[in-house]
Amino acid sequence: MPRFSIVIPVFKVQGYLRDCLDSVLGQSYRDIEVIAVDDHSPDSCGAIIDEYAARDDRLKAVHLPENVGLGRARNTGLQHARGDYVLFLDSDDSYTPGLLEALAKRLDAVGELDILVFDHVRTYWWGRGGRSQAADLIERAGTDVFRLQDRPEYVQLFLVAWNKAFRRAFFLEHGFRYAPGLYEDAPVTHMAMVTAERIGCLNRVGVEYHQRRQGAITKTPGRRHFDIFEQYEGLFAFLAARPELAWATPMLFERAVFHMLFTLKRPERVRVADRKEFFDRTADFYAAHVPAGFTVPGGPTGVYMRTVAGRLYPAYQAAQLAARVRTAGPNKVAKAKTKAGKHAYAGLYALRRRRSPDPRLAVYSSYEDRLPSCNPLAVHDKAKELAPEVHGVWVVRKELAGRVPDGIDYVVRDSRRYWEVMARARYFVNNVDFPDHIVKRPGQLHLQTHHGTPLKRMGMEQQAYPAAARGVDFQRLLDRVDRWDLSVSSNQHSTKQWERAYPGSYESLDAGYPRNDRYYQAGTEDVAAVRARLGIAPGRTALLYAPTHRDYRTSWTPSFDLARLAEALGDDFVLLVRTHHSYGPSPELNDLAERGAVIDVSRHPGVEDLCLAADALVTDYSSLAFDYANLDRPIVIYADDWDIYSQVRGVTFDLLSGRPGDTPGAVATTEDELIDTFRSGRWCGTEAATLRAAFRERFCPYDDGHAAERVVRRFFLGQEAGPATVPLAHRTPAPAPAAG
Repeated sequence: MPRFSIVIPVFKVQGYLRDCLDSVLGQSYRDIEVIAVDDHSPDSCGAIIDEYAARDDRLKAVHLPENVGLGRARNTGLQHARGDYVLFLDSDDSYTPGLLEALAKRLDAVGELDILVFDHVRTYWWGRGGRSQAADLIERAGTDVFRLQDRPEYVQLFLVAWNKAFRRAFFLEHGFRYAPGLYEDAPVTHMAMVTAERIGCLNRVGVEYHQRRQGAITKTPGRRHFDIFEQYEGLFAFLAARPELAWATPMLFERAVFHMLFTLKRPERVRVADRKEFFDRTADFYAAHVPAGFTVPGGPTGVYMRTVAGRLYPAYQAAQLAARVRTAGPNKVAKAKTKAGKHAYAGLYALRRRRSPDPRLAVYSSYEDRLPSCNPLAVHDKAKELAPEVHGVWVVRKELAGRVPDGIDYVVRDSRRYWEVMARARYFVNNVDFPDHIVKRPGQLHLQTHHGTPLKRMGMEQQAYPAAARGVDFQRLLDRVDRWDLSVSSNQHSTKQWERAYPGSYESLDAGYPRNDRYYQAGTEDVAAVRARLGIAPGRTALLYAPTHRDYRTSWTPSFDLARLAEALGDDFVLLVRTHHSYGPSPELNDLAERGAVIDVSRHPGVEDLCLAADALVTDYSSLAFDYANLDRPIVIYADDWDIYSQVRGVTFDLLSGRPGDTPGAVATTEDELIDTFRSGRWCGTEAATLRAAFRERFCPYDDGHAAERVVRRFFLGQEAGPATVPLAHRTPAPAPAAG
């Protein structure tokens, strides 16, 4: 009998299934069996399962004759399981390396457990998020073994099947089974937790919980979300049949109603037309199962529960409206645009600045308070690992607040809490600059990460170029520079340019760009997964076209006929187009994308993913060329307006000189030349490779996969900026798509 049985129900996940199976079968702990249940999937999932079963006898393929749904597919897998412990894993998720070995060691240390819970991390289609909301609970548990009756706070652990290892005999003894429909995890999780005599937690991220862009049932509104009522009816029937569990009824009642209210307020689940009925069903459940003497909790949850208890739907709607108002502007004295509001916030900010900076608080911002990204995000993620005592808070624009990934704490710009954290934080991290009204005081530290290698003139050097200088207050610019303590650089060229463009007393940190670590940490599977998410068919050569901003243009217009290039290259190529973030939506590009001529990736949150997915980069004067060079893949420069650009904006060297170290690859100056560059093979020829090697040597001396660590150690921990840089010849960048 194996130690662990991993049951994986499979349905319409062909783009994720290989990653899932590889993450399990590739575990260092080998005493396992895997039961992959093909829930009559209409895609190639069944064939993939059979392929894996043929080469690894630890995997058993089970093919169902009809689709039965997630819960019953799990039950089928359970029937085939023989292990001491059974784990359930969704087929679009994956295990982190070493999870099963860590579970085995914990069980060896503490003896048999009925349930062993571990943590997870959300991975979005644009990148990785943070740990779960239960991370603190799991950490606090340590190596303790307990019953839920003794530690009732652990009822708040995430209600899913896949973050737990169940002792199989315990699971079978109590007859636990997953019911059909949505929310099938909740009742089984609660049943198991209240009956278990020995529960333990493993403070380890064990699952990459993938938040797919499309296809997630919980993000598809419809009547299926009414399944939640039947699921909880099943739970309370279970409790009614077991008087010895009466202690758990009030606790689980509160969690059930909370779950229903949580579902009700989400428009991606319950449609507007169904909300009144859903509220009434929640009220029916409340009336039928409220325990004698039940005390409604305090806070917002209690407010909503009281409306349910009294069947007061108008009161519920009013509470929801009030919550939306608070979210839009938490505790505002007055609108920030009004004079009274500005004075109120100025007073609050000044008052909070009298207190000592909080050494456990850091503020982050990217691209003038857009979504978390770029070097600040890479620093944020590494700081959570190396300096976990420092809590990071992101500043974001109001209109983007709803798109901040789960697990990332944030404040809306100009909200009350914004002024509080700006007054109290010790650490400030930005790739542009914080606003002029932010006052740096003793004890606060500012890290300027920048967001590119400067080909164009920047900062004070823009004064010689009227178009580039338009609207820039250079004295205020210098005032902002005076707040910097550290300036991150990715190469000596940048270090010199920053010190000329932004003269100040800061220290240059030649560490490499943290965002570029990904180019040395991603593997074949990561590249394939990104391409799958972007819709790039296997075997196609993906070209990423990413032009830079023009100071003399107010809107984006492609410098060549995108449709013509796509047609000339044929079906073997696919063109990804990313406009500069300074420009708004392009109707022309939108039309081309809708017709399938190109893939518009302009609003993709992370350019690093796009670079990993691309076989080659086509750009003009964008700093992305310097980052992409880390991947050692072809770069094509399309420079139809070099003379204008270099004169209007100013440049730091001649990108088109053809000299080793200046030019990263093939160059085209007309549309016909660009097409010929690809048709002739010049784009990936020997000459282009030679130029690229010299360009990498000049501009990628520090980017080795450890830049974020060097920055965090120096800025947050006050240590030397180690580890030492890996020589270029000894680095292995992420494999090109063709190599995978």
